[in-house]
Amino acid sequence: MLASNVDFSHLSNSFFYNKGLFNFQDTKASIMKKLMFLSIVFFTQLSLSAQDLNYYLPANVSFNPAIPKPKDIIYHEVGEFHVTHDRLVNYMKAIAAAAPDRVKLETMGFTFERRPQVLLIITSPKNQQRLEEIRQQHLLLSDPTKSASVNIDKMPIVVWIGHSIHGNEASGANSSLLEAYYLAAAQGKEIEELLENTVILFDPSFNPDGLQRFSTWANEYKGKTPVTDPNSREFNEVWPGGRYNHYWFDINRDWLPVVHPESQNRIEWFHKWKPNILTDHHEQGSNSTFFFQPGVPSRVNPLTPDRNQELTAMLAKFHAKYLDKLGTFYFTKENYDDFYYGKGSTYPDINGCVGILFEQASSRGHAQETVNGVLTFPYTIRNQFNTALSTLEGANTLRKEFLEWQRKFYQDVIARQNPISGYVFGDKYDPAKTNLFLQILMRHKIEISELSDNYSGNDFKKGFAFCVSLNQPQATLVKAIFENIPTYKDSIFYDITAWNMPLAFDLPYKSIANGTTNVFGKKLESLPVLHAGLSGDKSNVGYMMNWDGYFAPAALYELLNAGIRAKVVTNPLEIEVQTGKQKFDYGTIIIPVAMQSLSGDEIYTKIQSVAIKYNVPAWSMITNDVTSGSNPGSPKIKALTTPKIALIVGPGVNAIDAGEVWYLLDQRMNIPAAQLDQAIFNRADIGKYNTIIMVGGSYGELNKEKLKSWVQAGGTLIVSEEAVSWAAQNGLTNLKFKSTKSPVDSTQRLSYVQKEQIDGAQQMFGSILGADVDLTHPLAYGYHNKTVSLFKANKIFPEKSKSPYATPFYYGNNPLQSGWVSRQNGEAIKNTAAVVASSLGSGRIISIADNPNFRAYWLGGTKLFMNAIFFGNIIDAGTTNRADEE
Repeated sequence: MLASNVDFSHLSNSFFYNKGLFNFQDTKASIMKKLMFLSIVFFTQLSLSAQDLNYYLPANVSFNPAIPKPKDIIYHEVGEFHVTHDRLVNYMKAIAAAAPDRVKLETMGFTFERRPQVLLIITSPKNQQRLEEIRQQHLLLSDPTKSASVNIDKMPIVVWIGHSIHGNEASGANSSLLEAYYLAAAQGKEIEELLENTVILFDPSFNPDGLQRFSTWANEYKGKTPVTDPNSREFNEVWPGGRYNHYWFDINRDWLPVVHPESQNRIEWFHKWKPNILTDHHEQGSNSTFFFQPGVPSRVNPLTPDRNQELTAMLAKFHAKYLDKLGTFYFTKENYDDFYYGKGSTYPDINGCVGILFEQASSRGHAQETVNGVLTFPYTIRNQFNTALSTLEGANTLRKEFLEWQRKFYQDVIARQNPISGYVFGDKYDPAKTNLFLQILMRHKIEISELSDNYSGNDFKKGFAFCVSLNQPQATLVKAIFENIPTYKDSIFYDITAWNMPLAFDLPYKSIANGTTNVFGKKLESLPVLHAGLSGDKSNVGYMMNWDGYFAPAALYELLNAGIRAKVVTNPLEIEVQTGKQKFDYGTIIIPVAMQSLSGDEIYTKIQSVAIKYNVPAWSMITNDVTSGSNPGSPKIKALTTPKIALIVGPGVNAIDAGEVWYLLDQRMNIPAAQLDQAIFNRADIGKYNTIIMVGGSYGELNKEKLKSWVQAGGTLIVSEEAVSWAAQNGLTNLKFKSTKSPVDSTQRLSYVQKEQIDGAQQMFGSILGADVDLTHPLAYGYHNKTVSLFKANKIFPEKSKSPYATPFYYGNNPLQSGWVSRQNGEAIKNTAAVVASSLGSGRIISIADNPNFRAYWLGGTKLFMNAIFFGNIIDAGTTNRADEE
């Protein structure tokens, strides 16, 4: 069995005979015995290589014996086991304590699971003594008003070395043990010169929670005898796997949205130093080899200057040299790209830095069979270690080129002639959402201005709107956030093709023409303080609460969960409140005082605190008599129930989609949701839930008849993406779907090499579509724009409902707002439904064809999703299409 697990294909027959291992008189049986012996030796060497630092470290380098080796702290050799995050941090602390002249340890912050994000600042003893002076001087390169006079002759280059943002791509984080040891303990002229010329920001684990989850799994299934079969449990993690952070997010897509603490902490330190180079050590499929940038030339974002790619190519020569020395096969300029700025290897490119992606074939466990032979964990670690060293050698050699580039990048930004002077933005209905957007801009050190007192337009209001100018160092990043990409050089992408953030936030914005002088006010120094709350004193009648604010659903849930009954306005009204006569729109929440289990004083106190806590305007009523519209006691004012939510998770379900829902409900809305695996759902009492959510994925193991009966009994089922088609295929809805036409004629004869490009262009990588909205529908309560931007990254194209009232969000003839969509997909999208409300028995099914919660920064979809939760069951059954009538 062992021999069958080993690939000797890279050795010719002559190798065995020339080495004297075989002779020409050997029988087949004797050859097989010798092969068995060789395989045992092979695995023994694998085991020894994980226990001998000489396998990894460069030859002819002496090391300071006072610096602890990894095994002294983590209790095993590098590559023998997968290092857990706690032991990784312990080693970094030990290194800093043993080599304080070279190493300073900082804690950037903590993850959701309260694991520390540590950063080692490594440089020469001389530089450590003047570290703050070096940092301040280095920052001058990114200030075009001061950078011209900065002398870079002896300025150290700043290099950020980052590891394993995907927790189950662990060779990077395990390599960091070796890198830290080498940089702290190596002795001699070469290392001294390197440290004198560089300041290294050393990040051993981008994703502590994911690394801990994966290392526990891989070590749990490691045996004394190596098992290399890819089918073995060691190589097949259970859902959701270690790739993601606590909330199952891919945080290598979060550098731009900065939703998560891991990203927020890292970005703060990034801008504190503004490095010249940032490396991002990843893993790829086990049957691959090793990739380093440059990526595909035609897939570079047009905002990235050519010089950035030139420097990337210059640095690549050093990676090639190091990997050639090891005999490691590699590739470049294929598969991976520099397009989406939310990744670790591309975000630096619009900050005067050069991001470098490394992708090592993954052993996933400790040794795995691949098409290239048995891939061992130590082998993967050694490649990562050597490309970290190649980066540092390249940085040292090209130090002046990178420093000069950073200076020129920011000088060019200011000198560039732009067709506009900036942008104005803000939502007068939802200042809390505007504040969340401002927070993102501030994290990226983008300069923001208040709206001028002299602004004469009616579309934006001072105090609710703000401006960003393109006459600032971060202008390129401003463009990346606000602009749509007009043209594309390629039609295949590694990630999404559009991310216009004002559209994602459903945030009104417009460009400011050059020469306009009455827009920009004084500089915004901090986030505006919001002052919404309850207007009026205690009422004996009731209270009205606005639904426009982003956190209004959180406020409503807290009231309902406290046992306070509430209703929703489905017909706008005008009524006298304590502050005067006022109009109230669709979705306004009414809290009556009568017939409550709480006293009037308790209700008043609770509404006061909730309105302030969530920045939701509320008013004290003085009467039920309206000037216009429906009275609060009308049947058109619908009673609400407290959501009791179950989210289907586990094998088959898209973990990222599920994590986005979990994050929204838990972190932003303070609403609990039970997480049910399909097997648990099948045997659980689901009558305790009134709302079930199913996101993208496959649900082959789910008891569909049980789910159908639950909906018929009055439950609200919310399905999105692939779950929409699943519900239709299994008889829960009667939705029909459009399909795409083939991009090629069946009579055409094409060359094989064209297949990748033609097929790839038909993928939906992620684009922004504008949906037309029925603002009177309960699923649209809280929206004020007739067009809402949704994110589409699938090929689910539902036809509109036969009922004229049941498609509250739909795509018209030209819905594309930003991103790449093939002609065939574009035709399929036209005049399709984005959202359909259906009834099944006494229950409701809300089908959302796309992902309203994409990456947790698509705040424009939040209201739709929360409306489905709170108002889905009040949708009039007479206005929906009934699946059980066909």
